[in-house]
Amino acid sequence: MLRTIAEINERIKRGKVVVVTAEEVIDLAKEKGISKATEKVDVVTTGTFGPMCSSGAFLNTGHSKPRIKLGGGKVYLNDVPVYTGIAAVDLFLGATAIPDDDPRNKFYPGEFNYGGGHVIEELVAGKDVRLVATAYGTDCYPR
Repeated sequence: MLRTIAEINERIKRGKVVVVTAEEVIDLAKEKGISKATEKVDVVTTGTFGPMCSSGAFLNTGHSKPRIKLGGGKVYLNDVPVYTGIAAVDLFLGATAIPDDDPRNKFYPGEFNYGGGHVIEELVAGKDVRLVATAYGTDCYPR
């Protein structure tokens, strides 16, 4: 039976909605058939915590004393390189960025044990993250 968005929203409000992951709906369809699976399930989630292309985090460090311009310099968060070409203290941490010394696919397949996605997870969890920057001083941002 097809349901409208309004009907599904009502089931959500009543706490009666049936939500499964994309992996779970595949198993359910194999077990019960597609028609029965669509009758049973209201919502299929397709989100992932895995780093995806273009995923990342924009960060603003605020101005330090003395004033430095990170844009044009080099910045690392927990040894993961961060893009600095946005503005003086704005950074973009790509979820798929990896440390400079990561072997990548030198030994195929690579292990890729730590990268931008891990740093983002640590930031969201409120953990301390080490910032290392090489930049130059500026007087362009007076207070």
